[in-house]
Amino acid sequence: MTNPVNVTTTLTLRIPGKKRNVEDTKKRDKVFKIIGLIVTYVLLVLFALLILVPFYYMIVASMMTEDEVREGILFPTTDIFSNLVDNYSRTINNPSFQYFDLVLNTLIVALSTTCFGLIITILTAFAFSRLQFKGRDLLFTIFLATMMIPGEMMVITNYTTMSNLNLITLNQSRMEAYLVMILPFLVSVFYIYLLRQTFKQIPNELYLAAKVDGKSDWSYLWKVMVPLASPTLITIFILNLIGGWNAYVWPKTAVLNSDYYPISVALRSAALQKEVMPDVYETQSSWQMAATVLTVLPLLILFIIFRKYIMRGVGRAGIKG
Repeated sequence: MTNPVNVTTTLTLRIPGKKRNVEDTKKRDKVFKIIGLIVTYVLLVLFALLILVPFYYMIVASMMTEDEVREGILFPTTDIFSNLVDNYSRTINNPSFQYFDLVLNTLIVALSTTCFGLIITILTAFAFSRLQFKGRDLLFTIFLATMMIPGEMMVITNYTTMSNLNLITLNQSRMEAYLVMILPFLVSVFYIYLLRQTFKQIPNELYLAAKVDGKSDWSYLWKVMVPLASPTLITIFILNLIGGWNAYVWPKTAVLNSDYYPISVALRSAALQKEVMPDVYETQSSWQMAATVLTVLPLLILFIIFRKYIMRGVGRAGIKG
């Protein structure tokens, strides 16, 4: 039989050691936590600088003269207000640049791609999330597999297809230019996947209840599922609009008439050049930066206004599958 005195003595001897071990562990965890926070914030600051410095220089360069831009200084040294007015007025009033016509082209293409693409996305996501048909999961898997293919690899295929439809010609009309920029981007597998995940989170009991009430799939989709998925739909709308606004590679390749360029392509055109000698032109980076600021500003305002919807829509779709 164990001696009570020995047990008590043993416990008395061990408890102080355990306390010291617990205190050492807490101190060590606290040190590791502080080090982790320091490393995290240092990395965040570095990445923030990598992102913000180009934006800073874009804005600052639009306030400089061309000579200051070529010198590579980080802040204008001459009259900032005069440079600002001169660069932006040259951008907006440049007869070769036609800023407002280029913005109109961009809006027509971006809004058309976004609105028609959103309808296709809603219908496709509903079919993959609620309708039962043979081969549904296999077809969706094939859809997802296409996301592994870089978009640049589809340029040749899209170019051949649009050429066969007589949308890419030497005498390309405005409507043909718009169609060639819209049609290849009406379907986005990523947006279909994103919306499908949101639709799958809607309780199936609502669908069964709608069927009991005599509602059709079409009525259930637009009266129940679409309102419930509105944060994700707003996210898709904004991201798709931004993608259409920023498109460069495909419009540059498929649009042959510079009058029908979107604004992102026109920023690299000869319109922002200055004739320094007969038949010798130089790109004016200060004008180009001013035009870039005017191009980025609408997207920045759009993101600031709708940022909570973007975060909510992406987060909601990623809860479960």
